[in-house]
Amino acid sequence: MSRTATVERNTKETQIRLSIDLDGRGSASVNTGVGFLDHMLTLFAHHGRFDLQITAKGDLHVDPHHTVEDVGITLGQAVANALGDKAGILRYGNFTVPMDEALVMCALDLSGRPYLMLDVSLPATRLGEMDTELVEDFFQAVANNALMNLHIRQLSGRNTHHIIEAGFKAFARALDAAVQLDPRVEGIPSTKGTI
Repeated sequence: MSRTATVERNTKETQIRLSIDLDGRGSASVNTGVGFLDHMLTLFAHHGRFDLQITAKGDLHVDPHHTVEDVGITLGQAVANALGDKAGILRYGNFTVPMDEALVMCALDLSGRPYLMLDVSLPATRLGEMDTELVEDFFQAVANNALMNLHIRQLSGRNTHHIIEAGFKAFARALDAAVQLDPRVEGIPSTKGTI
């Protein structure tokens, strides 16, 4: 069974094409025009063992906001599409990642009910050309469009780059755990019969 999806999003602000294979090997080709976001998405693919291809052109002459948010939208849609009806998946995932002084935990539920709780302190307001407040917009877009309950919590850390990177890595590993197929799971992993 192929668990892949390709999503295209074309607006007056952005043109994005994103493909994901949930059962990949961690290869990534990412070009959004926002260097820090490219770095985070490349390591997301590597540590989640997702094959990920993204090309994005956005109105970066305005600022990176539309590009970052719309990449989050397309990533969330692609994950949802690749999962289909979610039959046989573990559904839940959690992982805690240390990165030097930073320690960040991610827990998520592919519940069909979108929610984001992002509890991090980001001392620097900008990394490269990306405002760090866009991290929340990115994860909100992913959670809304993948229909996932997503919690990311900083347990320690002072370096903004380390905190965000640990968050993306923890998200990758938690999502990888949640999408795994378990032969013991028959059908939809919910007592309601749907998620």
